[in-house]
Amino acid sequence: EVMVSWTEGLDLLSGTWVQQEALVGGTEGLDLQLGTLVQQEALVGGTEGLDLQLGTLVQQEALVGGTEGLDLQLGTLGQQEALRAVPYESPGQVHSSYSSVVFCAMRLRLAGAVLLAAAAYYVYLPLPSGVSEPWKLMLLDALFRSFMRASDAAHTLGVCHRVHLLNRVVSWVEVIEARSSPTVNVTDSTLGGVPTRVFQPNGESRLRRGVIYFHGGGWALASGKMRSYDLLCRKMAEDLDAIIMSVDYRLAPEAVFPDQYHDAVAASRVFLSGELLQQYGIDPERLCVSGDSAGGNLAAAVVQELSLDKSLQAKFKAQALIYPVLQALDFHTPSYQQNQAVPILYRPYMARFWLQYLGADSSLEPVLLANNHSALDERAISAATRSKLNWTALLPAERKKNFQPVVKEKGSPGVVDAVPGLIDVRAAPLLAEQEVLGKTPKTYVMTCEFDVLRDDGLMYSRRLRDAGVEVTSDHYEDGFHGCMVFANLPMMSSVGQRSMRNYIRWLDQNL
Repeated sequence: EVMVSWTEGLDLLSGTWVQQEALVGGTEGLDLQLGTLVQQEALVGGTEGLDLQLGTLVQQEALVGGTEGLDLQLGTLGQQEALRAVPYESPGQVHSSYSSVVFCAMRLRLAGAVLLAAAAYYVYLPLPSGVSEPWKLMLLDALFRSFMRASDAAHTLGVCHRVHLLNRVVSWVEVIEARSSPTVNVTDSTLGGVPTRVFQPNGESRLRRGVIYFHGGGWALASGKMRSYDLLCRKMAEDLDAIIMSVDYRLAPEAVFPDQYHDAVAASRVFLSGELLQQYGIDPERLCVSGDSAGGNLAAAVVQELSLDKSLQAKFKAQALIYPVLQALDFHTPSYQQNQAVPILYRPYMARFWLQYLGADSSLEPVLLANNHSALDERAISAATRSKLNWTALLPAERKKNFQPVVKEKGSPGVVDAVPGLIDVRAAPLLAEQEVLGKTPKTYVMTCEFDVLRDDGLMYSRRLRDAGVEVTSDHYEDGFHGCMVFANLPMMSSVGQRSMRNYIRWLDQNL
Protein backbone atom coordinates (compact mmCIF):
# COMPACT_ATOMS: atom_id res chain seq x y z
CA GLU A 1 0.00 0.00 0.00
CA VAL A 2 1.68 3.23 -1.14
CA MET A 3 1.42 6.24 1.16
CA VAL A 4 2.89 9.72 0.82
CA SER A 5 5.12 9.34 3.85
CA TRP A 6 4.55 5.95 5.46
CA THR A 7 2.14 3.04 5.44
CA GLU A 8 0.52 0.60 7.79
CA GLY A 9 0.79 -3.03 6.67
CA LEU A 10 0.76 -6.66 7.83
CA ASP A 11 3.95 -8.09 9.27
CA LEU A 12 3.69 -11.74 8.06
CA LEU A 13 6.32 -12.98 10.51
CA SER A 14 4.68 -11.66 13.69
CA GLY A 15 1.10 -11.52 12.42
CA THR A 16 0.61 -7.94 13.64
CA TRP A 17 0.06 -4.57 11.99
CA VAL A 18 3.25 -2.51 11.89
CA GLN A 19 4.28 0.77 10.37
CA GLN A 20 6.58 0.53 7.42
CA GLU A 21 8.52 3.53 6.22
CA ALA A 22 7.80 4.52 2.63
CA LEU A 23 10.72 4.92 0.23
CA VAL A 24 11.08 7.81 -2.20
CA GLY A 25 11.08 5.57 -5.24
CA GLY A 26 8.60 3.00 -3.99
CA THR A 27 7.72 0.85 -0.99
CA GLU A 28 9.77 -1.66 0.94
CA GLY A 29 7.90 -4.94 1.26
CA LEU A 30 8.46 -8.55 2.27
CA ASP A 31 9.51 -11.03 -0.40
CA LEU A 32 7.58 -14.08 0.77
CA GLN A 33 9.68 -16.50 -1.26
CA LEU A 34 13.13 -15.23 -0.19
CA GLY A 35 12.16 -13.92 3.25
CA THR A 36 14.02 -10.63 2.64
CA LEU A 37 13.04 -7.02 2.05
CA VAL A 38 13.08 -6.07 -1.62
CA GLN A 39 12.45 -2.91 -3.55
CA GLN A 40 9.23 -2.74 -5.46
CA GLU A 41 9.04 -0.14 -8.24
CA ALA A 42 6.51 2.59 -7.53
CA LEU A 43 4.02 3.24 -10.27
CA VAL A 44 2.25 6.52 -10.98
CA GLY A 45 -1.16 4.96 -10.59
CA GLY A 46 -0.26 2.25 -8.07
CA THR A 47 2.43 -0.15 -6.87
CA GLU A 48 3.77 -3.26 -8.40
CA GLY A 49 3.57 -6.01 -5.79
CA LEU A 50 3.83 -9.78 -5.36
CA ASP A 51 0.77 -11.88 -6.11
CA LEU A 52 0.90 -14.45 -3.28
CA GLN A 53 -1.06 -17.05 -5.19
CA LEU A 54 0.60 -16.83 -8.60
CA GLY A 55 4.05 -15.67 -7.53
CA THR A 56 4.04 -12.94 -10.23
CA LEU A 57 4.09 -9.15 -10.15
CA VAL A 58 0.67 -7.58 -10.59
CA GLN A 59 -0.71 -4.08 -10.56
CA GLN A 60 -2.19 -2.95 -7.30
CA GLU A 61 -4.31 0.16 -7.15
CA ALA A 62 -2.68 3.01 -5.20
CA LEU A 63 -4.58 4.44 -2.29
CA VAL A 64 -4.81 8.10 -1.41
CA GLY A 65 -5.72 7.42 2.15
CA GLY A 66 -6.98 4.52 4.18
CA THR A 67 -8.28 1.13 3.08
CA GLU A 68 -10.73 -1.46 4.22
CA GLY A 69 -8.88 -4.75 4.54
CA LEU A 70 -9.22 -8.30 5.83
CA ASP A 71 -9.13 -8.81 9.56
CA LEU A 72 -7.05 -12.01 9.76
CA GLN A 73 -8.14 -12.83 13.29
CA LEU A 74 -11.88 -12.49 12.78
CA GLY A 75 -11.99 -13.51 9.12
CA THR A 76 -14.12 -10.43 8.30
CA LEU A 77 -13.54 -7.09 6.66
CA GLY A 78 -12.65 -4.63 9.35
CA GLN A 79 -12.15 -0.88 9.32
CA GLN A 80 -8.53 0.25 9.51
CA GLU A 81 -7.68 3.70 10.70
CA ALA A 82 -7.20 6.06 7.79
CA LEU A 83 -3.81 7.69 7.81
CA ARG A 84 -4.72 10.50 5.45
CA ALA A 85 -7.86 11.75 3.71
CA VAL A 86 -11.03 9.66 3.30
CA PRO A 87 -11.11 5.82 3.48
CA TYR A 88 -11.03 4.21 0.09
CA GLU A 89 -11.75 0.50 -0.50
CA SER A 90 -8.88 -1.01 -2.45
CA PRO A 91 -9.56 -4.29 -4.30
CA GLY A 92 -5.83 -4.81 -4.53
CA GLN A 93 -5.39 -4.53 -0.77
CA VAL A 94 -8.25 -6.94 -0.09
CA HIS A 95 -6.71 -9.40 -2.55
CA SER A 96 -3.31 -9.07 -0.87
CA SER A 97 -4.77 -9.72 2.59
CA TYR A 98 -6.73 -12.70 1.30
CA SER A 99 -3.57 -14.06 -0.26
CA SER A 100 -1.84 -13.75 3.11
CA VAL A 101 -4.52 -15.93 4.66
CA VAL A 102 -4.06 -18.48 1.91
CA PHE A 103 -0.33 -18.44 2.50
CA CYS A 104 -0.76 -19.04 6.23
CA ALA A 105 -3.12 -21.92 5.48
CA MET A 106 -0.55 -23.39 3.12
CA ARG A 107 2.07 -23.21 5.86
CA LEU A 108 -0.25 -25.10 8.22
CA ARG A 109 -0.89 -27.75 5.59
CA LEU A 110 2.84 -28.10 5.01
CA ALA A 111 3.46 -28.52 8.74
CA GLY A 112 0.72 -31.16 8.87
CA ALA A 113 2.21 -32.98 5.92
CA VAL A 114 5.62 -33.00 7.61
CA LEU A 115 4.14 -34.42 10.84
CA LEU A 116 2.20 -37.04 8.88
CA ALA A 117 5.34 -38.05 7.01
CA ALA A 118 7.25 -38.35 10.30
CA ALA A 119 4.50 -40.53 11.78
CA ALA A 120 4.45 -42.73 8.68
CA TYR A 121 8.23 -43.09 8.87
CA TYR A 122 7.97 -44.19 12.51
CA VAL A 123 5.11 -46.61 11.86
CA TYR A 124 6.42 -48.13 8.64
CA LEU A 125 8.41 -51.33 9.04
CA PRO A 126 9.52 -53.69 6.27
CA LEU A 127 7.62 -56.93 6.84
CA PRO A 128 7.72 -60.31 5.12
CA SER A 129 5.39 -60.40 2.15
CA GLY A 130 3.33 -63.26 3.57
CA VAL A 131 2.32 -61.68 6.87
CA SER A 132 -1.40 -61.07 7.35
CA GLU A 133 -2.61 -57.45 7.04
CA PRO A 134 0.82 -55.82 7.40
CA TRP A 135 -0.42 -52.27 8.04
CA LYS A 136 -2.45 -53.39 11.04
CA LEU A 137 0.62 -55.13 12.42
CA MET A 138 2.74 -52.02 11.79
CA LEU A 139 0.32 -49.83 13.73
CA LEU A 140 0.15 -52.33 16.58
CA ASP A 141 3.94 -52.56 16.65
CA ALA A 142 4.38 -48.77 16.63
CA LEU A 143 2.11 -48.51 19.66
CA PHE A 144 3.91 -51.35 21.46
CA ARG A 145 7.36 -49.91 20.62
CA SER A 146 6.32 -46.52 21.95
CA PHE A 147 5.26 -48.05 25.27
CA MET A 148 8.45 -50.11 25.46
CA ARG A 149 10.67 -47.07 24.84
CA ALA A 150 8.78 -44.98 27.35
CA SER A 151 9.12 -47.75 29.93
CA ASP A 152 12.84 -48.11 29.20
CA ALA A 153 13.29 -44.36 29.70
CA ALA A 154 11.38 -44.46 32.99
CA HIS A 155 13.50 -47.42 34.11
CA THR A 156 16.77 -45.67 33.19
CA LEU A 157 15.74 -42.48 35.01
CA GLY A 158 14.82 -44.48 38.09
CA VAL A 159 11.15 -43.44 37.97
CA CYS A 160 9.87 -47.02 38.08
CA HIS A 161 10.62 -50.49 36.76
CA ARG A 162 9.93 -50.76 33.03
CA VAL A 163 7.42 -53.55 33.62
CA HIS A 164 5.43 -51.48 36.11
CA LEU A 165 4.85 -48.68 33.61
CA LEU A 166 3.80 -51.14 30.91
CA ASN A 167 1.36 -52.87 33.23
CA ARG A 168 -0.13 -49.54 34.33
CA VAL A 169 -0.78 -48.67 30.72
CA VAL A 170 -2.27 -52.12 30.08
CA SER A 171 -4.49 -51.86 33.15
CA TRP A 172 -5.71 -48.40 32.15
CA VAL A 173 -6.44 -49.39 28.55
CA GLU A 174 -7.46 -53.06 28.72
CA VAL A 175 -8.51 -54.29 32.15
CA ILE A 176 -12.28 -54.42 32.58
CA GLU A 177 -14.67 -55.37 35.36
CA ALA A 178 -16.37 -58.75 35.54
CA ARG A 179 -19.62 -58.18 33.66
CA SER A 180 -22.19 -60.88 33.11
CA SER A 181 -24.33 -61.14 30.00
CA PRO A 182 -27.62 -62.89 29.24
CA THR A 183 -25.64 -65.97 28.16
CA VAL A 184 -22.61 -66.02 30.50
CA ASN A 185 -22.25 -65.32 34.20
CA VAL A 186 -18.84 -63.72 34.93
CA THR A 187 -17.37 -63.51 38.43
CA ASP A 188 -13.97 -62.92 40.03
CA SER A 189 -12.89 -65.64 42.43
CA THR A 190 -9.76 -67.56 43.47
CA LEU A 191 -8.31 -70.99 42.75
CA GLY A 192 -5.86 -72.21 45.35
CA GLY A 193 -5.43 -68.62 46.53
CA VAL A 194 -4.71 -67.36 43.00
CA PRO A 195 -7.05 -64.68 41.55
CA THR A 196 -9.23 -66.18 38.81
CA ARG A 197 -12.03 -64.94 36.57
CA VAL A 198 -14.77 -67.52 36.07
CA PHE A 199 -17.01 -67.68 32.99
CA GLN A 200 -20.10 -69.84 33.54
CA PRO A 201 -22.78 -70.34 30.87
CA ASN A 202 -26.34 -69.63 31.92
CA GLY A 203 -29.07 -72.16 31.29
CA GLU A 204 -30.19 -75.52 32.55
CA SER A 205 -28.02 -77.34 35.06
CA ARG A 206 -25.95 -80.15 33.56
CA LEU A 207 -22.38 -81.40 33.49
CA ARG A 208 -20.22 -79.15 31.35
CA ARG A 209 -16.71 -79.15 29.95
CA GLY A 210 -14.06 -77.25 31.87
CA VAL A 211 -11.00 -75.28 30.71
CA ILE A 212 -8.39 -73.56 32.87
CA TYR A 213 -6.56 -70.83 30.95
CA PHE A 214 -3.24 -69.03 31.53
CA HIS A 215 -2.72 -65.70 29.77
CA GLY A 216 0.47 -64.65 27.97
CA GLY A 217 2.72 -61.65 28.56
CA GLY A 218 6.26 -62.92 29.17
CA TRP A 219 5.44 -63.90 32.79
CA ALA A 220 5.53 -60.16 33.52
CA LEU A 221 2.69 -58.46 31.66
CA ALA A 222 -1.06 -58.67 31.07
CA SER A 223 -3.95 -60.16 33.03
CA GLY A 224 -6.86 -62.51 32.59
CA LYS A 225 -9.03 -59.46 33.24
CA MET A 226 -7.88 -57.74 30.07
CA ARG A 227 -10.57 -57.07 27.50
CA SER A 228 -8.92 -59.34 24.90
CA TYR A 229 -8.75 -62.33 27.26
CA ASP A 230 -12.18 -61.60 28.69
CA LEU A 231 -13.67 -61.72 25.18
CA LEU A 232 -11.77 -64.91 24.33
CA CYS A 233 -12.91 -66.77 27.44
CA ARG A 234 -16.45 -65.45 27.12
CA LYS A 235 -16.63 -66.78 23.55
CA MET A 236 -15.19 -70.14 24.65
CA ALA A 237 -17.84 -70.39 27.37
CA GLU A 238 -20.64 -69.58 24.91
CA ASP A 239 -19.48 -71.71 21.96
CA LEU A 240 -18.39 -74.72 24.01
CA ASP A 241 -21.05 -74.47 26.74
CA ALA A 242 -18.10 -74.84 29.10
CA ILE A 243 -16.85 -73.45 32.40
CA ILE A 244 -13.74 -71.34 31.71
CA MET A 245 -11.39 -70.24 34.50
CA SER A 246 -8.80 -67.60 33.58
CA VAL A 247 -5.97 -67.45 36.12
CA ASP A 248 -4.09 -64.29 37.17
CA TYR A 249 -0.78 -65.73 38.38
CA ARG A 250 1.84 -63.48 39.96
CA LEU A 251 4.08 -61.46 37.65
CA ALA A 252 7.73 -60.44 37.40
CA PRO A 253 9.68 -58.58 38.67
CA GLU A 254 8.07 -59.04 42.11
CA ALA A 255 7.55 -62.75 41.41
CA VAL A 256 10.18 -64.83 39.63
CA PHE A 257 10.52 -68.50 38.77
CA PRO A 258 9.22 -70.74 40.22
CA ASP A 259 6.49 -68.44 41.65
CA GLN A 260 4.43 -68.27 38.46
CA TYR A 261 4.78 -72.02 38.01
CA HIS A 262 3.68 -72.67 41.60
CA ASP A 263 0.61 -70.44 41.14
CA ALA A 264 -0.32 -72.34 37.96
CA VAL A 265 0.08 -75.72 39.66
CA ALA A 266 -1.85 -74.62 42.76
CA ALA A 267 -4.76 -73.29 40.69
CA SER A 268 -4.79 -76.43 38.53
CA ARG A 269 -4.86 -78.77 41.50
CA VAL A 270 -7.95 -77.05 42.85
CA PHE A 271 -9.49 -77.01 39.35
CA LEU A 272 -9.10 -80.81 39.22
CA SER A 273 -10.46 -81.35 42.73
CA GLY A 274 -13.76 -83.16 43.25
CA GLU A 275 -15.14 -80.31 45.36
CA LEU A 276 -14.73 -77.69 42.65
CA LEU A 277 -15.94 -79.96 39.86
CA GLN A 278 -19.09 -80.63 41.84
CA GLN A 279 -19.55 -76.97 42.78
CA TYR A 280 -19.53 -75.81 39.16
CA GLY A 281 -21.03 -78.93 37.59
CA ILE A 282 -17.92 -79.78 35.53
CA ASP A 283 -17.55 -83.18 33.88
CA PRO A 284 -14.33 -84.78 35.27
CA GLU A 285 -13.84 -86.60 31.97
CA ARG A 286 -13.78 -83.39 29.91
CA LEU A 287 -11.06 -81.19 31.37
CA CYS A 288 -8.46 -79.13 29.48
CA VAL A 289 -5.56 -76.83 30.35
CA SER A 290 -4.64 -74.10 27.90
CA GLY A 291 -2.63 -70.91 27.51
CA ASP A 292 -0.87 -68.65 25.04
CA SER A 293 2.82 -67.67 24.84
CA ALA A 294 4.13 -67.62 28.45
CA GLY A 295 0.75 -69.02 29.48
CA GLY A 296 1.34 -71.90 27.05
CA ASN A 297 4.65 -72.50 28.83
CA LEU A 298 2.84 -72.72 32.18
CA ALA A 299 0.14 -75.00 30.76
CA ALA A 300 2.73 -77.43 29.35
CA ALA A 301 4.69 -77.44 32.61
CA VAL A 302 1.53 -78.00 34.67
CA VAL A 303 0.47 -80.98 32.52
CA GLN A 304 3.88 -82.61 32.86
CA GLU A 305 3.78 -82.20 36.64
CA LEU A 306 0.20 -83.31 37.25
CA SER A 307 0.20 -86.17 34.74
CA LEU A 308 2.62 -87.95 37.12
CA ASP A 309 0.52 -87.26 40.24
CA LYS A 310 -1.47 -90.39 41.06
CA SER A 311 -3.25 -88.77 44.01
CA LEU A 312 -5.42 -86.53 41.84
CA GLN A 313 -9.10 -87.44 41.53
CA ALA A 314 -9.25 -86.21 37.92
CA LYS A 315 -6.73 -85.63 35.13
CA PHE A 316 -6.56 -83.32 32.14
CA LYS A 317 -7.90 -84.96 29.01
CA ALA A 318 -6.33 -82.38 26.68
CA GLN A 319 -3.86 -79.54 26.56
CA ALA A 320 -4.05 -76.66 24.04
CA LEU A 321 -0.90 -74.59 23.63
CA ILE A 322 -1.03 -71.31 21.69
CA TYR A 323 2.39 -70.28 20.27
CA PRO A 324 4.10 -71.46 23.48
CA VAL A 325 7.60 -70.50 24.65
CA LEU A 326 9.34 -73.70 25.73
CA GLN A 327 13.13 -73.27 25.89
CA ALA A 328 15.84 -70.65 26.50
CA LEU A 329 19.03 -72.40 25.39
CA ASP A 330 18.92 -71.65 21.67
CA PHE A 331 18.11 -68.15 20.44
CA HIS A 332 19.23 -69.06 16.92
CA THR A 333 16.64 -71.60 15.84
CA PRO A 334 15.47 -70.95 12.25
CA SER A 335 12.41 -69.07 13.52
CA TYR A 336 14.55 -66.88 15.80
CA GLN A 337 16.85 -66.13 12.86
CA GLN A 338 14.07 -65.57 10.34
CA ASN A 339 11.82 -63.46 12.58
CA GLN A 340 14.27 -61.64 14.82
CA ALA A 341 13.02 -58.26 13.53
CA VAL A 342 9.34 -59.18 13.03
CA PRO A 343 6.86 -57.64 15.49
CA ILE A 344 5.50 -57.84 18.01
CA LEU A 345 7.89 -60.22 19.78
CA TYR A 346 11.43 -59.29 18.76
CA ARG A 347 14.28 -61.64 19.65
CA PRO A 348 15.83 -59.28 22.26
CA TYR A 349 12.44 -58.88 23.96
CA MET A 350 12.18 -62.65 24.43
CA ALA A 351 15.66 -62.84 25.97
CA ARG A 352 14.71 -60.00 28.32
CA PHE A 353 11.48 -61.74 29.35
CA TRP A 354 13.38 -64.95 30.09
CA LEU A 355 15.91 -63.15 32.30
CA GLN A 356 13.15 -61.36 34.21
CA TYR A 357 11.25 -64.62 34.71
CA LEU A 358 14.33 -66.48 35.94
CA GLY A 359 15.37 -63.64 38.23
CA ALA A 360 18.67 -63.20 36.40
CA ASP A 361 20.81 -60.14 35.75
CA SER A 362 19.62 -58.18 32.71
CA SER A 363 23.27 -57.73 31.65
CA LEU A 364 23.16 -61.35 30.45
CA GLU A 365 20.89 -60.41 27.55
CA PRO A 366 23.73 -60.22 24.93
CA VAL A 367 25.10 -63.51 26.28
CA LEU A 368 21.79 -65.26 25.61
CA LEU A 369 21.33 -63.62 22.22
CA ALA A 370 24.76 -64.86 21.11
CA ASN A 371 24.10 -68.41 22.46
CA ASN A 372 27.21 -68.01 24.62
CA HIS A 373 25.31 -69.42 27.60
CA SER A 374 24.86 -72.74 25.78
CA ALA A 375 28.31 -73.03 24.21
CA LEU A 376 29.97 -76.44 24.18
CA ASP A 377 32.24 -75.48 27.09
CA GLU A 378 29.17 -75.15 29.36
CA ARG A 379 29.45 -78.43 31.24
CA ALA A 380 26.08 -78.05 32.99
CA ILE A 381 24.34 -78.79 29.68
CA SER A 382 24.59 -82.47 28.89
CA ALA A 383 24.55 -84.03 25.44
CA ALA A 384 21.15 -85.58 26.28
CA THR A 385 19.76 -82.13 27.06
CA ARG A 386 21.13 -80.69 23.82
CA SER A 387 19.48 -83.46 21.81
CA LYS A 388 16.04 -82.41 23.08
CA LEU A 389 16.27 -79.12 21.23
CA ASN A 390 18.38 -80.18 18.26
CA TRP A 391 16.30 -78.51 15.60
CA THR A 392 18.36 -79.97 12.77
CA ALA A 393 16.76 -83.33 13.66
CA LEU A 394 13.40 -82.19 15.03
CA LEU A 395 12.19 -79.67 12.45
CA PRO A 396 10.78 -80.49 9.01
CA ALA A 397 12.91 -79.42 6.03
CA GLU A 398 10.54 -76.64 4.99
CA ARG A 399 11.13 -74.88 8.34
CA LYS A 400 14.91 -75.39 8.48
CA LYS A 401 15.40 -73.83 5.05
CA ASN A 402 19.02 -72.68 4.65
CA PHE A 403 19.58 -71.63 8.25
CA GLN A 404 22.61 -72.96 10.10
CA PRO A 405 22.93 -73.82 13.82
CA VAL A 406 24.82 -71.37 15.99
CA VAL A 407 26.81 -73.50 18.42
CA LYS A 408 29.83 -71.85 20.01
CA GLU A 409 32.89 -73.87 20.97
CA LYS A 410 33.65 -71.42 23.76
CA GLY A 411 31.20 -69.07 25.37
CA SER A 412 30.42 -67.90 28.88
CA PRO A 413 30.74 -70.96 31.13
CA GLY A 414 29.03 -70.69 34.48
CA VAL A 415 25.87 -68.93 33.28
CA VAL A 416 23.74 -72.04 33.74
CA ASP A 417 25.09 -72.50 37.27
CA ALA A 418 24.16 -68.90 38.00
CA VAL A 419 20.74 -69.25 36.32
CA PRO A 420 19.72 -72.90 36.85
CA GLY A 421 16.21 -72.25 35.55
CA LEU A 422 17.63 -72.32 32.03
CA ILE A 423 17.68 -76.13 32.17
CA ASP A 424 14.83 -76.69 34.65
CA VAL A 425 11.99 -78.55 32.91
CA ARG A 426 9.45 -76.60 34.99
CA ALA A 427 10.63 -73.47 33.17
CA ALA A 428 11.59 -75.15 29.88
CA PRO A 429 9.08 -77.97 29.18
CA LEU A 430 10.78 -78.85 25.87
CA LEU A 431 13.60 -80.41 27.92
CA ALA A 432 11.37 -82.99 29.61
CA GLU A 433 12.25 -86.68 29.42
CA GLN A 434 10.50 -88.86 26.87
CA GLU A 435 8.71 -90.96 29.48
CA VAL A 436 7.23 -87.81 31.05
CA LEU A 437 5.99 -86.57 27.69
CA GLY A 438 4.40 -89.95 27.02
CA LYS A 439 2.05 -89.53 29.98
CA THR A 440 0.63 -86.21 28.81
CA PRO A 441 -2.85 -86.02 27.18
CA LYS A 442 -3.68 -85.36 23.54
CA THR A 443 -2.36 -82.01 22.51
CA TYR A 444 -3.15 -79.05 20.28
CA VAL A 445 -0.22 -76.77 19.35
CA MET A 446 -0.75 -73.53 17.43
CA THR A 447 2.29 -72.01 15.68
CA CYS A 448 2.76 -68.98 13.43
CA GLU A 449 5.24 -68.62 10.58
CA PHE A 450 6.30 -65.10 11.54
CA ASP A 451 6.96 -65.77 15.21
CA VAL A 452 10.33 -66.30 16.92
CA LEU A 453 8.68 -69.03 19.02
CA ARG A 454 7.44 -71.01 16.02
CA ASP A 455 10.15 -73.69 16.32
CA ASP A 456 9.62 -74.14 20.07
CA GLY A 457 6.09 -75.32 19.30
CA LEU A 458 7.10 -77.41 16.29
CA MET A 459 9.89 -79.20 18.17
CA TYR A 460 7.58 -79.90 21.09
CA SER A 461 4.96 -81.35 18.72
CA ARG A 462 7.60 -83.66 17.26
CA ARG A 463 8.84 -84.81 20.66
CA LEU A 464 5.28 -85.48 21.85
CA ARG A 465 4.53 -87.55 18.75
CA ASP A 466 7.75 -89.49 19.23
CA ALA A 467 6.53 -90.23 22.77
CA GLY A 468 3.25 -91.61 21.43
CA VAL A 469 0.99 -88.61 22.16
CA GLU A 470 -1.78 -87.64 19.75
CA VAL A 471 -0.88 -84.15 18.50
CA THR A 472 -2.73 -81.66 16.30
CA SER A 473 -0.32 -79.10 14.85
CA ASP A 474 -2.19 -75.99 13.69
CA HIS A 475 0.22 -73.77 11.72
CA TYR A 476 -0.62 -70.36 10.23
CA GLU A 477 1.54 -69.35 7.29
CA ASP A 478 0.47 -65.71 7.62
CA GLY A 479 0.39 -65.62 11.42
CA PHE A 480 2.48 -63.60 13.87
CA HIS A 481 3.03 -63.84 17.60
CA GLY A 482 -0.04 -62.89 19.61
CA CYS A 483 -2.38 -62.90 16.62
CA MET A 484 -5.21 -64.83 18.30
CA VAL A 485 -5.83 -62.28 21.05
CA PHE A 486 -6.14 -59.57 18.38
CA ALA A 487 -9.18 -61.19 16.79
CA ASN A 488 -11.51 -58.46 18.07
CA LEU A 489 -11.77 -54.71 17.62
CA PRO A 490 -9.94 -52.41 17.32
CA MET A 491 -7.40 -54.52 15.38
CA MET A 492 -9.70 -57.37 14.33
CA SER A 493 -6.91 -59.38 12.69
CA SER A 494 -8.03 -61.76 9.94
CA VAL A 495 -5.56 -64.47 10.98
CA GLY A 496 -6.57 -63.84 14.59
CA GLN A 497 -10.20 -64.57 13.82
CA ARG A 498 -9.32 -67.70 11.84
CA SER A 499 -7.01 -69.02 14.54
CA MET A 500 -9.56 -68.39 17.30
CA ARG A 501 -12.29 -70.22 15.38
CA ASN A 502 -10.04 -73.22 14.71
CA TYR A 503 -8.79 -73.32 18.31
CA ILE A 504 -12.34 -73.38 19.70
CA ARG A 505 -13.38 -75.91 17.05
CA TRP A 506 -10.58 -78.26 18.14
CA LEU A 507 -11.69 -77.97 21.76
CA ASP A 508 -15.26 -78.70 20.75
CA GLN A 509 -14.23 -81.81 18.81
CA ASN A 510 -11.67 -83.16 21.29
CA LEU A 511 -12.96 -82.29 24.74
